Amino acid sequence: MPPPAPISDLPDHLGFWMRMVSNHVSHAFAAKLAAKDVTVAEWSLLRALYGKEPMPPSRIADAMGMTRGAITRLADRLIAKSLLARTASATDGRAQTLALTNRGARLVPALAALADRNDAEFFDCLSAAERRTLARLLKTLAERGRMTAMPLE
Repeated sequence: MPPPAPISDLPDHLGFWMRMVSNHVSHAFAAKLAAKDVTVAEWSLLRALYGKEPMPPSRIADAMGMTRGAITRLADRLIAKSLLARTASATDGRAQTLALTNRGARLVPALAALADRNDAEFFDCLSAAERRTLARLLKTLAERGRMTAMPLE
Protein backbone atom coordinates (compact mmCIF):
# COMPACT_ATOMS: atom_id res chain seq x y z
CA MET A 1 0.00 0.00 0.00
CA PRO A 2 1.51 3.33 -1.06
CA PRO A 3 1.92 5.97 1.61
CA PRO A 4 -0.88 8.53 1.71
CA ALA A 5 -0.32 11.63 -0.34
CA PRO A 6 0.60 14.64 1.76
CA ILE A 7 -2.22 17.07 2.31
CA SER A 8 -1.89 20.80 2.59
CA ASP A 9 -2.15 22.57 5.93
CA LEU A 10 -4.82 25.20 6.47
CA PRO A 11 -2.31 28.09 6.45
CA ASP A 12 -1.17 26.95 3.00
CA HIS A 13 -4.43 28.29 1.55
CA LEU A 14 -5.03 31.91 0.58
CA GLY A 15 -8.65 31.48 1.60
CA PHE A 16 -7.53 30.69 5.15
CA TRP A 17 -5.67 34.02 5.41
CA MET A 18 -8.47 35.95 3.72
CA ARG A 19 -10.99 34.46 6.15
CA MET A 20 -8.76 35.17 9.14
CA VAL A 21 -8.33 38.83 8.22
CA SER A 22 -11.97 39.19 7.16
CA ASN A 23 -13.24 37.69 10.42
CA HIS A 24 -11.11 39.95 12.57
CA VAL A 25 -11.94 43.10 10.59
CA SER A 26 -15.65 42.22 10.47
CA HIS A 27 -15.95 41.26 14.14
CA ALA A 28 -14.17 44.43 15.29
CA PHE A 29 -16.48 46.56 13.14
CA ALA A 30 -19.57 44.70 14.35
CA ALA A 31 -18.51 45.38 17.94
CA LYS A 32 -18.08 49.10 17.21
CA LEU A 33 -21.54 49.21 15.62
CA ALA A 34 -23.09 47.22 18.47
CA ALA A 35 -22.00 49.98 20.83
CA LYS A 36 -24.31 52.24 18.77
CA ASP A 37 -27.10 49.61 18.76
CA VAL A 38 -26.72 48.92 15.03
CA THR A 39 -25.82 45.70 13.20
CA VAL A 40 -23.61 45.47 10.12
CA ALA A 41 -26.66 44.68 7.97
CA GLU A 42 -28.54 47.67 9.41
CA TRP A 43 -25.51 49.90 8.80
CA SER A 44 -25.38 48.75 5.19
CA LEU A 45 -29.02 49.70 4.62
CA LEU A 46 -28.61 53.04 6.39
CA ARG A 47 -25.55 53.83 4.27
CA ALA A 48 -27.31 52.75 1.07
CA LEU A 49 -30.12 55.24 1.78
CA TYR A 50 -27.94 58.11 3.01
CA GLY A 51 -28.27 61.19 0.81
CA LYS A 52 -30.86 59.50 -1.41
CA GLU A 53 -34.49 60.24 -2.08
CA PRO A 54 -37.02 57.79 -0.61
CA MET A 55 -37.07 54.61 -2.64
CA PRO A 56 -39.07 51.40 -2.82
CA PRO A 57 -37.74 48.37 -0.98
CA SER A 58 -37.53 46.44 -4.25
CA ARG A 59 -35.04 48.96 -5.67
CA ILE A 60 -32.97 48.83 -2.50
CA ALA A 61 -33.00 45.02 -2.59
CA ASP A 62 -31.77 45.02 -6.19
CA ALA A 63 -29.03 47.55 -5.44
CA MET A 64 -27.82 45.64 -2.39
CA GLY A 65 -28.14 42.15 -3.90
CA MET A 66 -30.62 41.12 -1.22
CA THR A 67 -34.12 39.74 -1.20
CA ARG A 68 -37.11 42.00 -0.65
CA GLY A 69 -37.93 40.01 2.46
CA ALA A 70 -34.48 40.68 3.91
CA ILE A 71 -34.88 44.40 3.24
CA THR A 72 -38.32 44.36 4.87
CA ARG A 73 -36.92 42.68 7.99
CA LEU A 74 -34.04 45.16 8.19
CA ALA A 75 -36.42 48.06 7.59
CA ASP A 76 -38.73 46.85 10.37
CA ARG A 77 -35.83 46.80 12.83
CA LEU A 78 -34.63 50.26 11.78
CA ILE A 79 -38.16 51.67 11.93
CA ALA A 80 -38.45 50.33 15.50
CA LYS A 81 -35.22 52.22 16.31
CA SER A 82 -36.60 55.42 14.70
CA LEU A 83 -33.79 55.43 12.14
CA LEU A 84 -35.92 54.69 9.09
CA ALA A 85 -39.41 55.64 7.92
CA ARG A 86 -41.75 53.72 5.66
CA THR A 87 -44.22 55.85 3.69
CA ALA A 88 -47.05 54.90 1.35
CA SER A 89 -46.79 56.32 -2.14
CA ALA A 90 -49.04 59.30 -2.83
CA THR A 91 -49.89 57.90 -6.27
CA ASP A 92 -50.15 54.19 -5.44
CA GLY A 93 -51.42 53.21 -2.01
CA ARG A 94 -49.91 49.74 -2.36
CA ALA A 95 -46.41 51.03 -3.03
CA GLN A 96 -44.13 52.05 -0.19
CA THR A 97 -40.85 53.88 0.07
CA LEU A 98 -38.12 53.85 2.65
CA ALA A 99 -36.12 56.85 3.79
CA LEU A 100 -33.85 57.76 6.66
CA THR A 101 -35.39 59.71 9.49
CA ASN A 102 -33.56 62.83 10.67
CA ARG A 103 -32.12 60.73 13.49
CA GLY A 104 -30.94 58.10 10.99
CA ALA A 105 -29.39 60.72 8.71
CA ARG A 106 -27.49 62.21 11.67
CA LEU A 107 -26.23 58.77 12.74
CA VAL A 108 -24.79 57.68 9.38
CA PRO A 109 -21.72 60.00 9.42
CA ALA A 110 -20.82 58.78 12.93
CA LEU A 111 -21.11 55.17 11.79
CA ALA A 112 -19.05 55.94 8.68
CA ALA A 113 -16.34 57.34 10.97
CA LEU A 114 -16.38 54.03 12.87
CA ALA A 115 -15.94 52.18 9.56
CA ASP A 116 -13.02 54.46 8.65
CA ARG A 117 -11.44 53.95 12.09
CA ASN A 118 -11.86 50.19 11.82
CA ASP A 119 -10.17 50.16 8.41
CA ALA A 120 -7.33 52.30 9.76
CA GLU A 121 -6.82 49.97 12.73
CA PHE A 122 -6.36 46.99 10.44
CA PHE A 123 -4.87 48.39 7.26
CA ASP A 124 -2.72 51.37 8.23
CA CYS A 125 0.18 48.92 8.66
CA LEU A 126 0.18 48.76 4.85
CA SER A 127 1.53 51.56 2.69
CA ALA A 128 -0.93 53.51 0.57
CA ALA A 129 0.34 51.63 -2.49
CA GLU A 130 -0.13 48.27 -0.75
CA ARG A 131 -3.70 49.21 0.25
CA ARG A 132 -4.48 50.20 -3.34
CA THR A 133 -3.01 46.91 -4.60
CA LEU A 134 -4.99 44.89 -2.05
CA ALA A 135 -8.19 46.73 -2.95
CA ARG A 136 -7.56 46.18 -6.66
CA LEU A 137 -6.91 42.47 -6.20
CA LEU A 138 -9.98 41.95 -4.01
CA LYS A 139 -12.17 43.88 -6.48
CA THR A 140 -10.79 41.76 -9.33
CA LEU A 141 -11.66 38.57 -7.46
CA ALA A 142 -15.15 39.87 -6.65
CA GLU A 143 -15.76 40.89 -10.27
CA ARG A 144 -14.49 37.61 -11.70
CA GLY A 145 -16.61 35.69 -9.22
CA ARG A 146 -19.63 37.86 -10.05
CA MET A 147 -19.96 38.69 -6.35
CA THR A 148 -22.53 41.45 -6.19
CA ALA A 149 -24.42 40.90 -2.93
CA MET A 150 -23.33 43.13 -0.08
CA PRO A 151 -21.31 41.33 2.57
CA LEU A 152 -23.48 41.66 5.66
CA GLU A 153 -21.98 39.11 8.02
